[in-house]
Amino acid sequence: METSDKLAIYELLSRAAYGLDEHNLDIIESCFAPEASMKVRIAGQDDLGPFEGREAIMKLMADSIAAQTDRRRHLISNIFFDVEDDAAATVISNLTLIATENDASRLITTGGYRDKVIKVGGEWLIADRDISLDLPFG
Repeated sequence: METSDKLAIYELLSRAAYGLDEHNLDIIESCFAPEASMKVRIAGQDDLGPFEGREAIMKLMADSIAAQTDRRRHLISNIFFDVEDDAAATVISNLTLIATENDASRLITTGGYRDKVIKVGGEWLIADRDISLDLPFG
């Protein structure tokens, strides 16, 4: 895999996080392949999903954003490639989720992403996202 592809994937993950932080559903939607799937594991709770297809993922995202009363920041770090070739890759990264409300910031949860990304028409998209959160949150 070319370095330019890795950089594009880093930007994809950052763009998806930014879309969540800015409540910009168009940005989030542009990060997922139409046939994407997503699962969410939250410590101490039942798993959510799988959510099959971009439409189902976007409904989850829209509902999550609508329920927020705070300002959130999704910090993606420790990104590395577990499997890679010129058309697909499995990317592992960490998540630190911070919220600000009433002039105070707090850690909401930490966790990790395991993303399968694919190259479609020269653009990298998330095809499968597996989220594992270390703490339940509201």
